[in-house]
Amino acid sequence: FASWHSRYAPAVEAARDFLGSTQVRSAAINWKEDVRRWHPNQDWIWAPGGFGVFDPGINALSIATHILPAMFITSAILDFPENRAAPIAAHIAFRTSNGLPVAMELDWRQTGPQSWDILAETDKGAMLLSGGGSKLAVDGRVVHDEPEAEYPMLYRRFAEIVRAGVCDVD
Repeated sequence: FASWHSRYAPAVEAARDFLGSTQVRSAAINWKEDVRRWHPNQDWIWAPGGFGVFDPGINALSIATHILPAMFITSAILDFPENRAAPIAAHIAFRTSNGLPVAMELDWRQTGPQSWDILAETDKGAMLLSGGGSKLAVDGRVVHDEPEAEYPMLYRRFAEIVRAGVCDVD
């Protein structure tokens, strides 16, 4: 079993169901948080192999790859702080297997409220999956909002696949 906790956020499946029921025209991923809040004094994050802004970015990708068609990078710009081996920000453009453009903004310089959002323009309205997958709104109307339960759901899935004797790899 290999997965990421964010994929099990409470509104992720509802977002997947919604997007599967409509035509998606474009999507954007905005994952912005304060590195000083989440990784204070942790130099390893900036070292070679430390991932930098991709440490939280993998959470965004784990959700996006679950709710959107397969995505392929078409361009990327990485911003590196001086004297660091890992990026503090990334601007990535994707195309899905059916040509849908997806823009991704990762940034560790966010102060104040943190932003963990996936937006999609669809034939049924503008979808916003926010709070790292905890809340789903369509055209500003909240349609799914539950307390965080990522780890209990992750462990529940792990128990299911052990009982079934199958593999599940994100």
